[in-house]
Amino acid sequence: MRRSATYSLIMFFVLALGALGATLATGNSPQLGLDLQGGASVVLQPREKVPQGVLDQAIEIIRNRVDALGVAEPEITRQGESIIVSLPGVDDRERALQVVGQTAQLLFRPVIQQLPAEPTPTSSSTSTSSTTSTTVEGAAPTSSTSTTVPVDLNATTAPEDDDETKQVILPEKDSDGRVTSRYLLGPAEVKGQALSGATAAVSQTGSWEVEFELTGDGTKQWNDMAAKVGAGNQIAIDLDGVVRSAPRLEVTEFQGRGVITGDFTQGEAKDLALVLRYGALPVQLDRQTVQTVSATLGRDSLRAGLFAGMVGLGLVAIYMLLYYRALGIVVWIGLLLTAAIMYSLVTLLGATSGLALSLAGATGIIVSVGVTVDSYVVYFERLKDEIRSGKTIRSSLDRGFSKAYRTILAADAASIIGAAVLYVLSVGSVRGFAFFLGLTTLLDVFTAYFFTRPMVMLLGRSRLFTEARWVGVARGLNAAPTTAAPRVKEPV
Repeated sequence: MRRSATYSLIMFFVLALGALGATLATGNSPQLGLDLQGGASVVLQPREKVPQGVLDQAIEIIRNRVDALGVAEPEITRQGESIIVSLPGVDDRERALQVVGQTAQLLFRPVIQQLPAEPTPTSSSTSTSSTTSTTVEGAAPTSSTSTTVPVDLNATTAPEDDDETKQVILPEKDSDGRVTSRYLLGPAEVKGQALSGATAAVSQTGSWEVEFELTGDGTKQWNDMAAKVGAGNQIAIDLDGVVRSAPRLEVTEFQGRGVITGDFTQGEAKDLALVLRYGALPVQLDRQTVQTVSATLGRDSLRAGLFAGMVGLGLVAIYMLLYYRALGIVVWIGLLLTAAIMYSLVTLLGATSGLALSLAGATGIIVSVGVTVDSYVVYFERLKDEIRSGKTIRSSLDRGFSKAYRTILAADAASIIGAAVLYVLSVGSVRGFAFFLGLTTLLDVFTAYFFTRPMVMLLGRSRLFTEARWVGVARGLNAAPTTAAPRVKEPV
């Protein structure tokens, strides 16, 4: 029994300290949520009342966009008819909000004419060249057809008037939001649903390009549009009333895929791929409010939370030491080792699955400390009951733990069930609280068996810890220390 306890204890120490050492060696740290590291939050509102199913579909598409941006643990929730998007720790907040806010239908329109950036009374009707092109290997060009133009070339179409069935004049903007060109466009020939995917890639020449794939129906629609527009003419990618790109068709027959090439930077190529991949939403959404949480405010919240947690842990540790004496040291060591494992787990989940620790999650961890300490108290009080019944400390250790562990399992099961129900039924920060509460409670079940049980058993067999005058285990359990039997001198 003693050897088994020793092996179990060594295994627990190796796991906790090894995991912490590996985490520190890699230089990783937990991902922090919006309220701890700062970030941005935006509220999106549908322009008109739509069914809940449509709104849920829009949320899923926005979630895909945000995930593609690489934001750790974004919060995308529905509140009434609004969609709330929280983006913690984004490096370029304006770019992230711009990508999230592009909520109109993705449309592909034939370019009738390219116009100057600023409207002039003498706008020319002659098309100019584009800096991008769309190509597919092995396809041959066909002839083009002509289209008509509206009367007023100086009136730029407002985003809310971007009607897919009509001719429009839409701007093309640079990364700073400045209009660089305007396009006279025909009615939309293809919508974003025709695309099944798009990725930014580096071509053989070292330049950035965007590769896209078409659905079965999308391939037919795209080929029909290409045949109608004709090789050598342009197709504009219209999203939310802005031309994102206007590539020139080099072929008119697409076999399920295509490539958009041009003078792209890496960021421009990735943004365009995002637009093509997740651009089509079933409802138009307007940006209502935008809230930016500074990193300074997040750090202040983190420091306040850590301070509150350390104060609470310190008070608990002091109380346990005063009340249970040497057994309080077991609690101290157990909490430190549990913290090492928890830190490593949160860091690992943040690096592998994007889990972020929010203030609500930190609260769940702090609350779970009470659950962990309760497990120690249950075991120690059970030992007291065994000793009151006349048993010695050594004989009470294993039997006392067997009875206490059943109680610990029942209490932890109740906490885990509650956390699971909260996680499934709630949204936003409450889910973070529930997840971390459940995770630390599961860890408590593991700690109680593989650390608390063997540690107390080994200490209970050591007279140094059981019979020390002020900190002995016997004094902490209100048990009389064992004493040697008096010697009787036999008569000669």
